[in-house]
Amino acid sequence: MTDYGRGRGPEPWHPEDPLYGDQGWTGHQTQQGPVPYAGAPQQEYQQEPQYQQPYPQQPQYQEYQEYQQYPGYPQQQQYAQQHYPQPQQGYAPQQAQQPQHQQYAQQPQPQQPVYDSQGWDTGQGQYTAAVQTDPYAGADYAQHPSAGYPGETPDLYGTDEAFPPPQPPGRRHLEPEAVEEEEPEGDLRVGDAGRDGDEDGDDDEPDGRRGGRTKGGKPKKRSGMACLIAAVVILGVVGGGGYYGYSYIKARFAPAEDFAGEGAGEVVDVEIPKGAGLGQMGRILKEAGVVASAQAFVDAANANPKGKSIQPGVYPMNKKMSGAAAVALMIDPTKLNVITVTEGMRNSKVYEAIDKKLGKPDGTTKEIAQREAKNLGLPAWAGNNPKLIDPLEGFLFPTRYDLSKDSTPESLLKQMVKNASDKYAELGIEAKAKELGLENPLQVVTVASLVNAEGKNHDDFRKMSEVVYNRMKKTNDVTNQKIEFDSTYNYVKNQSEINFNLKEAQAFNNPYNTHFIKGLPVGPIGNPGMDALTATLNPDHGGWMFFVSVDGNTTTFTKTYDEHLKLVAEFQERQKQKNGG
Repeated sequence: MTDYGRGRGPEPWHPEDPLYGDQGWTGHQTQQGPVPYAGAPQQEYQQEPQYQQPYPQQPQYQEYQEYQQYPGYPQQQQYAQQHYPQPQQGYAPQQAQQPQHQQYAQQPQPQQPVYDSQGWDTGQGQYTAAVQTDPYAGADYAQHPSAGYPGETPDLYGTDEAFPPPQPPGRRHLEPEAVEEEEPEGDLRVGDAGRDGDEDGDDDEPDGRRGGRTKGGKPKKRSGMACLIAAVVILGVVGGGGYYGYSYIKARFAPAEDFAGEGAGEVVDVEIPKGAGLGQMGRILKEAGVVASAQAFVDAANANPKGKSIQPGVYPMNKKMSGAAAVALMIDPTKLNVITVTEGMRNSKVYEAIDKKLGKPDGTTKEIAQREAKNLGLPAWAGNNPKLIDPLEGFLFPTRYDLSKDSTPESLLKQMVKNASDKYAELGIEAKAKELGLENPLQVVTVASLVNAEGKNHDDFRKMSEVVYNRMKKTNDVTNQKIEFDSTYNYVKNQSEINFNLKEAQAFNNPYNTHFIKGLPVGPIGNPGMDALTATLNPDHGGWMFFVSVDGNTTTFTKTYDEHLKLVAEFQERQKQKNGG
């Protein structure tokens, strides 16, 4: 006869087993006190009233009683002492390997706990109570006939039909019944591909289901929306790619869209900024409605030999012009909607240009200049002499001014005066005036306007400014401190004559006429440029007193009056030959 737990049945549960003392499936609390184990003397404990439920006596319980009286039972006690020496708290041992005792009737017999030699509760004294509080009593488990001894009891958890062994309370969770759910629309999972047609049922998942199937083995529902979305995406990609390819080929090889003719209808001002390339110009013209496409303008500009000489500025242009017509207009500088103040240009000419460009009546800008001179931004040292013909003379700085539809005579004059004032301040003419022996900064501008009117280049300007400074000296007994520039007489007469009556000029009393007065005129006679200004501030110290242009192109300078007379005679002879005399 075999020892307890040594037969063909499973080993008895160890006290450290987390299943030991489980509450079971019914939710009834098991006996938490020490349970007798391994044949120790029993100690009776009062049974809780809620566990004292009568059940019919089962024959398996009698077999268990006989088993307790079997002579070999002490060996089992020795086995328990060897294999379960350490106490474990919190778990009440169960005879889980004795499933045939699950239907024992509970008897209200108080039992005493039985302890082994090391003080452990053997569980014998309370086996009856443990059985009586068995939470699994009444469960519909499949029962097998007992072989009569525990060692021969079959393992009910090892059969195919058995439920999994009970879990400890902390790890046991009631698994809710699986509910079939529809797969979200549009959920295209790569991992589900190929599973729908697999019917072998082999799967590694614990519940025996393959991916893409519900617990009942039914395939997951597939929505047609996913297919529709996929089709739309594919069509979008294919269609977009085709359109892009068509657009690329058309833009690459097809002729650029273009208008025909010189355009008609509305006239618009197109401003081309500095540094703009042909491509940027074309885009500006297209946005303004002048050309049909930027490429048409670029192609026309590349085909024109002067196409790359287009200057920045404002161009009045017709709408719906061909690219070639737009290029032809823009390579002509006179077509620019700008006003260019040239170096040495008089104010009277500037006023006429503003009136013409803005479509104003003649004299409009001149009248505004005279009336608003003090409100246009002149520096404090300018415009104070009442003898001045025009307080703005010398302050309309030479450069190009772009016009727009918002341009007015007053706005242009303010811009010109500001440019001149800024340049004069940058050159520091206030400090330079004292170094040069001049009375005020306005005289610096005046000298610059004289040399700009008489000379032709920067070298001429430097020598001419030296002539002016030498003739103004008190030691000058040749011209008696008179500058005697023809340009001053012409300014008073508002003319530009080379051959005029010298005696009349010498007799003409005017504060601007240097043939009559000594020293500088009362104010500038034009608007000097940067070359004339810098030459005035840095004259050539060659001691020059006279100059004359014999051939009309080259200016010759001399230091003595005799040398000058020879050049004058040569000049007069040339003039007679030119006039046929």
